[in-house]
Amino acid sequence: MGTWPEVSTAKSENRHEIKLSGPAISKRISEEGLDKTVFQLTNINLLNISDTCLSSIPDEIKHLANLQSLLLYGNKMTEFNENITLLPKLKVLDLSRNILTHIPDSLNKMKELTDINFSSNQIADMPKIGDMPHLITLDLSNNKLTSFPDMEEGSFPHLTDLRIKGNMISVLSSYIARTLPSLKNFDIGDNQLKTIPGEIASLNKLKELNLKGNKLSDKRLMKLVDQCRTKQVLDYIREHCPKSDNNIQLAGKKGKKSKKEEPQPDENINELSHNLKILHVEDDTLKVKIVENEVWNIRPYILCCIIDNIRFNEASFKKFIQMQTKLHDTVCDKRNVATIATHDMMKIPAGNLVYTAKQPSRLKLTPLSRNKPFTGEQLFVQLTSEAEALRKEKKRNVYSGIHKYLYLLEGKPKYPCIEDSQGRVISFPPITNSEDTKMSHESKSMLVEVTSHSSLGACKTVMDKLLHECLMLGIGDDLDSAYHTLTVQQVKIVDLEGNLKSVYPSRTDCVFEGAAVKVYRLPKK
Repeated sequence: MGTWPEVSTAKSENRHEIKLSGPAISKRISEEGLDKTVFQLTNINLLNISDTCLSSIPDEIKHLANLQSLLLYGNKMTEFNENITLLPKLKVLDLSRNILTHIPDSLNKMKELTDINFSSNQIADMPKIGDMPHLITLDLSNNKLTSFPDMEEGSFPHLTDLRIKGNMISVLSSYIARTLPSLKNFDIGDNQLKTIPGEIASLNKLKELNLKGNKLSDKRLMKLVDQCRTKQVLDYIREHCPKSDNNIQLAGKKGKKSKKEEPQPDENINELSHNLKILHVEDDTLKVKIVENEVWNIRPYILCCIIDNIRFNEASFKKFIQMQTKLHDTVCDKRNVATIATHDMMKIPAGNLVYTAKQPSRLKLTPLSRNKPFTGEQLFVQLTSEAEALRKEKKRNVYSGIHKYLYLLEGKPKYPCIEDSQGRVISFPPITNSEDTKMSHESKSMLVEVTSHSSLGACKTVMDKLLHECLMLGIGDDLDSAYHTLTVQQVKIVDLEGNLKSVYPSRTDCVFEGAAVKVYRLPKK
């Protein structure tokens, strides 16, 4: 069997990503087996072998010492190869939609993981999970788990998204209130739960709790779960569900105390600290309507906010652009986790935005730094052609600029986009946004969007970091100020019926521990 052309190309051009996906690859695997020379590409940081008939990953996987993302979803794998746990830099592990029945204890060796997706397998039990210091998302949905994963003795300081929907779990462990302090989105719907421990209400940062589809014995709680938002459900749990651990302080009491102590009036802003002013959303504030059935399996997560009273000059604007690029490489993990886009609010017409997805041939925008419109399809072809030309001209085997993110779109039937109130596409994540709403050093107000295919928690982590960096740059006040002030307007994400999906920054966002920053949550003036 000869080396596959995709592997040869990746090797000759020293690519950092390789994708082997779809019916043609599946046919080759069934006839010849997987080309193992792919495991000689020791410089790659992303390997995607998905939607094929692959039944096992070879032991040679251990040679990919620089791998950061391993995407093996939609295959026919029945066993978890423990050599995967020898990959020292792996951050994203996606084995969803396979036929796995068991996960080994050696999963605990993988201390760099930020995202684990084992959803839609046949997993009947999970190993005891120890410390995962960087884990943000854990997805075990649609398996055959009969008990809640044992995470009691582990540390998960950054775990914001836990999804265990569609299993057969009958008891919800109360210890998660202690071990998962950052949990914001918890989906344990469609299980066999009859009771809910009162400790769940002590999860101070919890914003989304899904208990639908369980067999709750408390009929009133069942009704609330089906009809009400998370806040009402948590309030009821706090008041009516017994606790097994009396040492946990109730989130409600703590919340009330925090609210009371939080400084409110504008005139009380401390001159000896940086200040973040968050203006509460009002009826006339811009909203983003999400078309959930279009984006749910493409890029389902989005958060937005508006930064007002910006005072750029050319030097500070250049620093701002450099900061955004740095965040894309670090906290966004080279756009694998999330993507940031910024828009000049004065260039966006009045009215709400729409977040949806379109066929590549029907999405049309004028990309940043271009002077004519492209369809998504045309832009993909153009960028691919430019990337090849640049490599040949510079004789360098690496992508540059936005060209290095093209693999994030490969094989997608639709591309995500944001439209303004006039139907004009202003953003095409994760690649580019529109020249029509381009920021400049003259911009006075800025719409910030963060999108992700990973999790809402990832969006919040990135947005928090971005606002903190903007505050530290002093883009919201005179540049000679010792301490800076930044004014941020909340923005709601709603569905097409107007039901609230999320709002940012919420009360649990923008908590900058250990920093000389005070946060003021104020009515809009």
